[in-house]
Amino acid sequence: MSRRAIGDAVYQDAAGVIVANNDRLVGNEINEQVIHDGAMADAQEHKSTRWEAFLTHRKAIFWSMALSGALIMEGYDVVPNFIFVLLANFLRRFGVPAPGTENGYVIPAEWQSGLSNGSSAGGIIGLFINGWAAERFGAKKVMFTALVALTGFVFIMTFASSLTMLVVGEVLCGIPWGIFQTLTTAYASEVCPIHLRGYLTAYVNLCWGVGILLSSGVVTATLNIESDWSWRLPFVVQWVWIIPLCTIVYFCPTSPWWLVRQGRLEDAEASLRRLTNPERFTDQDARNTVAMMVHTTELERQATAGASYIDCFRKMDRRRTEIVMLTFAMQLLSGENLIGQGVQFLQQAGISNQLSFDLNMVLNSMFIIGTIFSWGLLSVFGRRTLYTSGMACMAVVLFIIGGLGFATQTSQITMAIGSLLIALNFVYNATLGPICYTLIAEVSSTRLRQKSIVLSRIAYQIMNIICGIIVPRMLSPTSWNWGPKSGIFWAVSATLSTLYCVLRLPETRGRSYGELDMLFESNVPAWRFATTKVDQFGYHMRDHKVSEDAGEVKGDTVMADRRREYEL
Repeated sequence: MSRRAIGDAVYQDAAGVIVANNDRLVGNEINEQVIHDGAMADAQEHKSTRWEAFLTHRKAIFWSMALSGALIMEGYDVVPNFIFVLLANFLRRFGVPAPGTENGYVIPAEWQSGLSNGSSAGGIIGLFINGWAAERFGAKKVMFTALVALTGFVFIMTFASSLTMLVVGEVLCGIPWGIFQTLTTAYASEVCPIHLRGYLTAYVNLCWGVGILLSSGVVTATLNIESDWSWRLPFVVQWVWIIPLCTIVYFCPTSPWWLVRQGRLEDAEASLRRLTNPERFTDQDARNTVAMMVHTTELERQATAGASYIDCFRKMDRRRTEIVMLTFAMQLLSGENLIGQGVQFLQQAGISNQLSFDLNMVLNSMFIIGTIFSWGLLSVFGRRTLYTSGMACMAVVLFIIGGLGFATQTSQITMAIGSLLIALNFVYNATLGPICYTLIAEVSSTRLRQKSIVLSRIAYQIMNIICGIIVPRMLSPTSWNWGPKSGIFWAVSATLSTLYCVLRLPETRGRSYGELDMLFESNVPAWRFATTKVDQFGYHMRDHKVSEDAGEVKGDTVMADRRREYEL
């Protein structure tokens, strides 16, 4: 049998089947039982339907959705940062005179950048803290600590007396928000089965949208308050979420994957029983599932050097880290940042102040409508298909918006631009927005998931800081004043991002984490992920289906050797 090294743990035999390198792996009776139990759990999870998965794991669905509610707070902060610079009372309190503008005052572009980038800078700090702390202390303790810290930080925002205090408050609040961003996505990906994983990770985007829509409503409702409370009240509302979220964090089950990585196998089984329906998920099912987790964790341990940030850039994880980082960064490269500054963008297009706020409510409702629509798309199409086609559609719409910016700005043109911006947000939230969270949760390995998601979100935050610097200048009448013409710039960016998706973005739909490990370890090209068969446990299950809808997948087979030592 001829062998060709493809990594540290796999080779290819004469028949073209990729298998694990077992030169130094010797099985025993206990290990064979672990492999058998894990294979049973893997087969059961693949053959179950979405409805069966829902009935069995409805408790996991509840806890995942409840914990993801923390992102409502982060999404809530987005709108005040961008809309306050247009509120009359806020402008009179913190702005500089600008004769000829509607309110007579403006916030300088550099301070607009500071307000929008403050939470991003704090978020990067929080992300690094979470990547280390969540794996060491567990998600529950880290989440609870972050909520307590946020309670105090909101005071700074509410009673700020200068733009400097507001920026400092944004930085400090960004630290717990950075923690929320990765904890909730990782938790959703670890407690839900294959058939529900995409929906629950995409739900993270809906929570973000709920926060944005809620704050848009609160800000719009306070427009006519003739005092500083017109901008302070939206900050006060953030305290409403603290007690309910602390209660949820206290009672939610610990991730069984984290418990397995800590060697607490009995606790992992107990956590699985809390997350499932006992009438449909027996104690033996719990043992089988834990065995599958042990098997996957051991595969990753032998294929990677360690579980530090540096290890995210070694061996097969280098490719996975590149994909998750660029997938998250491409959310902003798609032109989404124009949506975040929708009110200012609409006003620069010639729409009146009140109408721009009303349209902004419709604009932000697309976060919810689009995410719900994405659940239907996820049932039919793969992640790679949705993300790539969504990016291409964004490029087309942005080219049209940019082209209209060169036309004479009549009322029909300005309303057309506003309508296209709403369409742009719908496309984003039906594809890129929710599918991004699904991809970063599935592409990263289980041992490095927290750190991989942290790095991906840091890439997003760095890009967000860059956009926070240039976008206000693109739209500000006292700076570059591009207005709708800025759509051309982002259309080019979205086109280049589409090209990357075609070449590098893999299809992860219907795959277990062990199967994804084998695909990456075998260096399978991105465009062949959907057609490559995987036998993680080495049982040659040729009729195995990787998707509940796709049927039997034809193509090459990636197979793991089932004789492997475990460090239990």
